Amino acid sequence: MSVILLILKIVLCIGIVLGVLGLINKPFSIYAFDRAQRNPLEGQAVVFIEDDSDGANADGVRGHLEIAGREAGVGRHKESFYEVVVKRLIDIVLSLGGLIVLSPVYLFVSIWILIDDPGPILFTQKRLGKNKRYFKLHKFRSMKMSTPHDRPTHMLENPEQYITRAGRFIRAHSLDELPQIWDIFIGNMSVVGPRPGLWNQDVLTAERDKYGANDVKPGLTGWAQINGRDELELSEKARLDGEYVSKLGFAMDVKCFFGSVGVFTGDDSVVEGGTGSLGDSGDSVKK
Repeated sequence: MSVILLILKIVLCIGIVLGVLGLINKPFSIYAFDRAQRNPLEGQAVVFIEDDSDGANADGVRGHLEIAGREAGVGRHKESFYEVVVKRLIDIVLSLGGLIVLSPVYLFVSIWILIDDPGPILFTQKRLGKNKRYFKLHKFRSMKMSTPHDRPTHMLENPEQYITRAGRFIRAHSLDELPQIWDIFIGNMSVVGPRPGLWNQDVLTAERDKYGANDVKPGLTGWAQINGRDELELSEKARLDGEYVSKLGFAMDVKCFFGSVGVFTGDDSVVEGGTGSLGDSGDSVKK
């Protein structure tokens, strides 16, 4: 009888842990509380329709997104136990540890930003998360207060003029991305996954839908990130993101994680002012 009770207790504990992990695995979005700010295409498969009567989007192309059938990609990806439980647990442990260990770096960079160009330390942008859900992404501000908002670097005229001295250094070493550790901790992002695109990067969004790459949480780093970053064209970036999703697992995440270590010593793939023919997926949108 005591053995049965012990087994029941173990099962109950496992159930509680899985339940908690299931809850904290749900992304948090401030936009979810205001229907007017939600993405009307959230959870929908989309295709990009070129239309010269539309304004140019963040990818520099005129057109818009339209709802397509599920065969376009959305809903094709099925979450595994690893993704829902193990990956989320790893995200929580690593992000919490990162916030604590890197606190001196946060303090140093924050002071440098304030001295170099007085203003907000953090820069926030509306980005696309899992299933195209909007979330607020955080970065250290690396560009001047006068820089146009919500525009990729490659669409700015002479983008170098907007980058601060502190910003040039933290961008080159990807230190501006560190505040996204908080986004990982609260569940909007993962340590590894496709880099989150801007809310109006319609071409990238449609390309990723072809491979089901919008069906997973975006990441601080990812397979496309370590295989070219800003040098990649959008179609190739989306293909690599889809390759990551198809191989999603512990081994793939470890490969991406350790493949990203080199960017903190200096990343030659960061291109100021341009990427492939269509531009970057948002990684160059650093302000």
